[in-house]
Amino acid sequence: MSNQQQLTIGLFGFGVVGEGIYQVLQQTPSLNASIKTICIKHADKERNAPTALFTTDENSILDDPEINVIVELIDDADAAYRIVKKAFANKKAIVSANKKMIAEHLEELLKIQKEHAISFLYEAAVCGSIPVIRNLEEYYDNDLLSSFSGIVNGSTNYILTKMSEDKLDFATALKQAQDLGFAESNPALDIEGIDAVNKLSIVLKHAYGITCLPSELIHRGINRLHPIDSIYAGEKGLQIKLVANAKHTGEQQIAAYVLPAFVNKDSQLYHVRNEFNGTIIGSKLADEQFLYGKGAGRFPTSSAVLSDIAALRYGYKYEYKKSDNPLKYTLSYSKEIKVYLSFNAHCDINRDDFTSIEESYSNHKRHFLIAYISLDKLNKATWLNNQSISLIVFNE
Repeated sequence: MSNQQQLTIGLFGFGVVGEGIYQVLQQTPSLNASIKTICIKHADKERNAPTALFTTDENSILDDPEINVIVELIDDADAAYRIVKKAFANKKAIVSANKKMIAEHLEELLKIQKEHAISFLYEAAVCGSIPVIRNLEEYYDNDLLSSFSGIVNGSTNYILTKMSEDKLDFATALKQAQDLGFAESNPALDIEGIDAVNKLSIVLKHAYGITCLPSELIHRGINRLHPIDSIYAGEKGLQIKLVANAKHTGEQQIAAYVLPAFVNKDSQLYHVRNEFNGTIIGSKLADEQFLYGKGAGRFPTSSAVLSDIAALRYGYKYEYKKSDNPLKYTLSYSKEIKVYLSFNAHCDINRDDFTSIEESYSNHKRHFLIAYISLDKLNKATWLNNQSISLIVFNE
């Protein structure tokens, strides 16, 4: 696609982001891009755009030879997958924000994309307005990239901030996040860590060339934290954050996981509050680069989508150079992590799973353990899914 070519867009979804994209394109002729047709679910809903633009027939966009770009902004991951596959077959470039769809089907989609030599951009799927993917693609050679550590879900960070600073209980903080539009009416994807692990699996592809399903990564959310954990964090001068981690452990091995984490004041992540995201990219030469910004919502997501649309004017594609590196990186579960557990009864956990136990104590409410455990043992631990056990990693 040359930089002179007009981008004629078929838009799927006209929620807050879709409407924002439409308005900005109307006001920015320099982008050389216009929306021809918008596919929506409910035709009878009133919208801030001419009625003639809308259709409920996805094929009227996918089969239109004048449309050369598909911008996909819908919630339904299965429908998004179907749309993207057909768009590829019809040689249309794609911009998507659907991290679940991308994370679950990335290997297959990249195979089809390669066949048709079409651009597939999805900066908005990871950390909204923060250019994480573009940084990993263009700036870091994977031999120099030592780690990725980030708060990649704004909803959970907002909840944890309110619990820490305003002493709200979990249910009240969650309701507040929903009322403000930071969390969905069904917040399971956020609070159970699923959204964050979807994003981490995408990051791994661009950081280390690792293609993996989210189900291959160890993850827990914030829904099993106990109120007493916040008291412990406060006493120790720590913040609890949901952190996505990928760490180079040597010999082309990468340890990757999403877990609630204690973060100390020396870390940039300590100061990431409310709905903001923050990522720390560790490099062997440049030490650490900290990227900070809003990770969700109308304007941050629109910003990332527009950046991808603008890049299409120059035929930009992700090159996935790290996937072609002769030195292949693989996931490793041998890394030991330091964890804090609080639980109701000693029989709830198996002490043999731990490499070493640093501290063990009890009060009249809970039992506590600070110990070291390998990711492999943690992944296989039967108690990991016990709803009454709270687990927090000490973030390095």
